[in-house]
Amino acid sequence: MSFSFGNAAMADDRQEMRDDVHYRARAFGPDARPLTFLVVNISPHGLMARCDATFEVGDRLRIVLPIAGSVTGEVRWCLGGRLGCQFDPAIDLATYYELIAALLKGKA
Repeated sequence: MSFSFGNAAMADDRQEMRDDVHYRARAFGPDARPLTFLVVNISPHGLMARCDATFEVGDRLRIVLPIAGSVTGEVRWCLGGRLGCQFDPAIDLATYYELIAALLKGKA
C-alpha cells in the first residue's frame, strides 16, 4: 500500500496485513477515562481506530475486545480523528483468529 502526497509517495512499510472490521470497542485513555472508539482495522500487533480524543505518540491505551479481553497498546500516530496503536504484547494467533471470527460474524 502506498500513500500519495502531491508529487511525493510514501510507502506503507508494515509487514503484516490488517483485517478490516467495524467494531465499537470500550477503550480507556492514559487518564483512565472512557473513550468513544471505533476499530477500523486490526492485526495481532495493533489496530487503527477512529476516536474523538487526541493523543500524543507514546500514550498508553486500554481497549476491550471480544475473545482477547482487555489489551493494552501504545499510540504510534494520531491524525484527524484516527489513531494507530501497537499492542503490548501482541495478541497470540489462536486468540486473534477467534477474535476475527467473532468480529466478522457480528457476535462481538
